[in-house]
Amino acid sequence: MKNRLSKIINPRDGKTVMLAVDHGYFMGPTTGLENIKTMVDPLLKYADTLMITRGGLRNYISPETKIPIVLRVSGGTSILNTENLLHEGIAVDIEDAIRLNVSGVAFSILVGQPFERDTILGMTEYIDECQRYGIPVLAVTAVGRGLGKDVKYLSLASRMAAEFGAHIVKTYYCPGFEKIVETCPVPIVIAGGKKQPEKDALQMAYDAIQAGACGVDMGRNIFQSSSPVGMMKAVNSIVHKKHNPKEAYEIFNNYKK
Repeated sequence: MKNRLSKIINPRDGKTVMLAVDHGYFMGPTTGLENIKTMVDPLLKYADTLMITRGGLRNYISPETKIPIVLRVSGGTSILNTENLLHEGIAVDIEDAIRLNVSGVAFSILVGQPFERDTILGMTEYIDECQRYGIPVLAVTAVGRGLGKDVKYLSLASRMAAEFGAHIVKTYYCPGFEKIVETCPVPIVIAGGKKQPEKDALQMAYDAIQAGACGVDMGRNIFQSSSPVGMMKAVNSIVHKKHNPKEAYEIFNNYKK
């Protein structure tokens, strides 16, 4: 378990840059990920780990690639099913995750919806399986519609995930993020969320690190950027090199040129 965690979170500084390209499991061929290999290959040198589905891994990523994998193992609904979006269950057997030699797995829970029990119990079942084999679980937390990115609800979901046994928690950045970090006993990474201007995304990453996050797990703000490599380098500089948003944005702009 410690060995796998050290592949996800860099032990030199306790930080991580995760590249999320698992969106196809509910969004299909979203913009920027029509061909995962073409997009991902130039970005991997700036990432600590890659979050991807098993189909994406088998079809797009060379087995010789040394990037540690966090495998998406929950699913069950598509972006078309708006009433039950993220009503997820186990979608990948633990034995297949082991065959794929993953460093960790990702499982989504949704707190504040009538079906929250299903997602939470699905996650705990998978945590039990992973404990037998020393595989860390990243809990991807979200809250029900109408609750918004509120520290009250995000800290609730994050703490619940940790209490149920998750080894890392992924949640959204929000005002008062320090409270989420202080009340969650396991490392927290922030989700990039929907595409926003590069300067805003870099500011969010910086603010999260300053508030105590151990890293970021970005997807659309990387692969939908006007310069995915430049943005990846800029995010990496904030997380691992302690650059401020202005310095990081200069890296992004210089790469664009």
